[in-house]
Amino acid sequence: MKKREISRRSVLQGSLMASALAGTASYFGPWKENRAWAQGAKPIKLGLTCDASGQYGNSGQDDLRGIQMAIDEANAKGGVLGRKITWITADTETTPATGSRIAERFITREDCTILIGAVHSGVANAITQVAAKNGVIYLNTNSSAPSEAGENCSRIKFVWDGNGTNFSKASVHNAVTSIGKNWMLLTNDYVWGHTTSAATKAQIEAAGGKIIDNLLVPQNTRDFTAYLLKIQQAKPDVVATAIGGDDIKALREQVAQLKLDGKPAWINNQQDWPDVWGAPNSLFGVFGTTWYHKLALPGVAEFVKKWQATNKEGAIPVPGNVSYNGYMATRELLRAIERAGSTNNVKIIKELENLKVSATDRMQHFDAYMDPVTHQMQQTIYLARRNAKPSDSTDLYEIISWTEPKAVADSDAAAKCKLVPYERVPTVDS
Repeated sequence: MKKREISRRSVLQGSLMASALAGTASYFGPWKENRAWAQGAKPIKLGLTCDASGQYGNSGQDDLRGIQMAIDEANAKGGVLGRKITWITADTETTPATGSRIAERFITREDCTILIGAVHSGVANAITQVAAKNGVIYLNTNSSAPSEAGENCSRIKFVWDGNGTNFSKASVHNAVTSIGKNWMLLTNDYVWGHTTSAATKAQIEAAGGKIIDNLLVPQNTRDFTAYLLKIQQAKPDVVATAIGGDDIKALREQVAQLKLDGKPAWINNQQDWPDVWGAPNSLFGVFGTTWYHKLALPGVAEFVKKWQATNKEGAIPVPGNVSYNGYMATRELLRAIERAGSTNNVKIIKELENLKVSATDRMQHFDAYMDPVTHQMQQTIYLARRNAKPSDSTDLYEIISWTEPKAVADSDAAAKCKLVPYERVPTVDS
């Protein structure tokens, strides 16, 4: 089988295109491009596939902030392999079709040889299909569907967030034994919701609990009255949600209004910081996260200060898990390129497959590592609840536990994930 090789067009041609689109770091519809680089060596160009609208628009832009911070840090040190990092971004609109179209454009017309960014799992999977076809490395920074490192895994894709199984393993067993055995599921009706609720159901039943009902909620739901009435009538011990983005903000507000935030108990699989910051007074229940800006760990305070200096005009005053994931994924990608001494895609893939990061470097409680079989980053999983005694206006979480990666690993993913051999990956080099 003949390998296909993708190479960058000339810097001159890219500069002319940028001028045609109205200049350096300009907007053209949904497109934004950074074109600052020193004369000489060709830059390494990244396509940042981040939502700016739709259900995950807020999280997508927070993801972008973390990615840009890692790029800026690398460029401040002279770039990677003596080459500057440039980037282009566009709004993937929380829509798989748009994500697919943008990925295709970034690769075939904008000469991006690496793609980074996603929150919605359907968008992430759509981007994966385009990237795999072209051999382009893709970093799924923030989509947490178990399917992303399971049946929808890919040799070219690396998943950086904790997934629904990880968070369920950290929370469900204890809740069944300490709160009650009768559970209801409230599930966003798309792949992340389905796979996360399936993982939660498995953990509940393994612990001796039972599912009374699973209520499917369409994306972009703003009125949860009918669902909450069913919950009131069923009187479960626990409600486990797999609701995300703007939907979870609307749900939390209505649960608080109906005073259902005390009983039944609520397990929210994961809460993303941009969604919490938008409505902090309605935060309730126990929920998962991968990072918090008040962790008493080395490097956290310094990271927060650097992030704030970079994002002075932003609506969110401190970094959260989404921005953290975007930063860590991008930083480790650029380090992998340095270690490989090359921008060849397979060489970079092999470096990422062998990635190990110390707890100190990750600003987490335990060492992290990339699973070479599923391409998911195995990391500390935190459980939190609303902080009753905040130290300042941003101190919204009380971290109540942290679990080491092996204890919450998604053991089913390896059997579902089938990575193609390296020789079947089209050759790509910047």
